[in-house]
Amino acid sequence: MKVAIVGGGVGGLVSALLLSQYGVDVTIYEKDSKIGGRLTFFEKEGFKIDQGPTIILLPEIIVSILEEAGIQKDLLDLYQCDPLYRIHFENGKSFTKYSDLSQQVEEINRVFPGDGNGFIKFMADMSERFEIGKPQILEQSFLKKKDYLNRATASSLLKLKAYRNVMSNLKQYFTHEKLRQVYGLQTLYIGGNPYTTPAIYSLVSYSEHKHGIYYLKGGYASLVEQLEEACKQYDVKIKKNSPVTKVISDDTKATHIHVHNREVEVDAVILNGDFPISDKLVVSKKKKRHTPSSGCFLLYIGIEGKYENKEIHQFYLNDDFERNMKAIFKEKHIPENPSYYVFNPSIIDESLAPDGHSSLYVLVPVPANMNINWEEEKQVLQKKILDKMERDGFEHIKSRIKWIESRTPLDAEIEGLYSGGSFGVAPSLFQSGPFRTQVQPYKQRNIFAVGASIHPGGGIPIVMQGAKNLVEVFKDEFQLYEKRGEVTLHEHFESIRTM
Repeated sequence: MKVAIVGGGVGGLVSALLLSQYGVDVTIYEKDSKIGGRLTFFEKEGFKIDQGPTIILLPEIIVSILEEAGIQKDLLDLYQCDPLYRIHFENGKSFTKYSDLSQQVEEINRVFPGDGNGFIKFMADMSERFEIGKPQILEQSFLKKKDYLNRATASSLLKLKAYRNVMSNLKQYFTHEKLRQVYGLQTLYIGGNPYTTPAIYSLVSYSEHKHGIYYLKGGYASLVEQLEEACKQYDVKIKKNSPVTKVISDDTKATHIHVHNREVEVDAVILNGDFPISDKLVVSKKKKRHTPSSGCFLLYIGIEGKYENKEIHQFYLNDDFERNMKAIFKEKHIPENPSYYVFNPSIIDESLAPDGHSSLYVLVPVPANMNINWEEEKQVLQKKILDKMERDGFEHIKSRIKWIESRTPLDAEIEGLYSGGSFGVAPSLFQSGPFRTQVQPYKQRNIFAVGASIHPGGGIPIVMQGAKNLVEVFKDEFQLYEKRGEVTLHEHFESIRTM
């Protein structure tokens, strides 16, 4: 049984390793010279910094799925961040998030008097919703209408307050607007507007306290080295510089992929590119319209010295957060006074820069690549952010820079992200849960999909869960439970035709 995976991102790699445990012959076809997708490093002059994700959430999901895929957890050097991070406001005040709940209540009552009890209620309600959402939304695929047009799913969505947005939901707990911003900004991790994204995504900020925030020593992208080594161990073949240009299928199944000007016969195909892009490889009658997530303007900086007085993670919010979100998500332009995030891992990890130096990563939420001339705007925005950083306590940063590189939504779009959105399709109500594209998106039941734009959604642990969900569906489809792959696809599709 031969399976082709189109794209070597983390979803494809984990799917390949999970399938290999059942004796499936898997080949990954990656268009670039390296695998990992968004999970990769930017490296220059002895410095390296994660190019994409930096915050590790839901570590238990990551570790358990990697163990299922054949990677032992002792190979992962995870460091728990506590404090979780610090949020700085334009008025000079700051707020710190902690793992310890009693410490967090003290901090809330110090900065936002009277809202400590609201936080306790928030955590209790979110704990109940997490127990509902994890098995019924996160770990479940919705392949048929009966999977979601039923009383149980409707009840779950009501309990998860899917009809509210994140910010309106937070009004049930917090009286201070800025504290609601503190617990709403996490939708930006997945490219969503907290003023429109469904309240189910409040579980992200809950999870930061409940499950912790971690850093992987050596950088998040070092996980790709472990995945690639495991692929060698379990006979998963990886073909780099091998762009797939078409999936060839009839009305019932995919039969070949087109790569390097030739057709390769396959028994099943898994699409691991950003789905609105990889969807173009398959001829189908209905093409779903998608709304992209927000984009990112990113700065990668090599610095002389270290900012020891700064946390690993910190956020800098402008004075009008709601106006900032409106500019990005509704008006589709770069905010005049942008908020930004700084990743400062060199204070705990010396492997990322030469002695006496450090690597910094700066992220500015911006619109996806919508009618913005990034060639003109990137220099203006870079200067504006560096000026703000100097005012915000990154002393003499401009004179300490050894080198600096930027990455815009236009770069992301060129590299294969839909409309330059950095997090897959937007986590809107009708692009979430049962309404998001599922792991088996076509009538050809041997074509599957995985990645940030596929249910359950974006973020490394969630994409890994999506890979696990895909393999569960794959196992059911091809009867791998009982026969460990002995049933051929020919027999399988013949049985379908005679039903």
